[in-house]
Amino acid sequence: MKLVYRHIFDWIQKIPSGKVQTYGGIARQIPHCTARMVGYCLGNLEGPKNLPWHRVVNSQGRISSRGDGYSDELQRVLLEDEGVEFSDGRVNLKRFLWNIDEDDSSSGS
Repeated sequence: MKLVYRHIFDWIQKIPSGKVQTYGGIARQIPHCTARMVGYCLGNLEGPKNLPWHRVVNSQGRISSRGDGYSDELQRVLLEDEGVEFSDGRVNLKRFLWNIDEDDSSSGS
């Protein structure tokens, strides 16, 4: 499981400022990984301190509640500080979703 977490952290680290990616989008890049695993990893975050965890949203563009009472609002503030806009509580994924396929480092070059 730790190796999967390392891959999850690596992909999240690549999400550029002002963009978001979904739990499922991250999971699809990692063999034997699911969106639920990405969510669990972030919910129990003990990874790199500079990990931009706030750039991961659910498939509807919404912030998924972590139940700690403050990280949902913090996530929204951090995203808005990067220029990500919300409408009706969700991010417009057509506008702000990071296109993983544009990441050159995943192609092995």
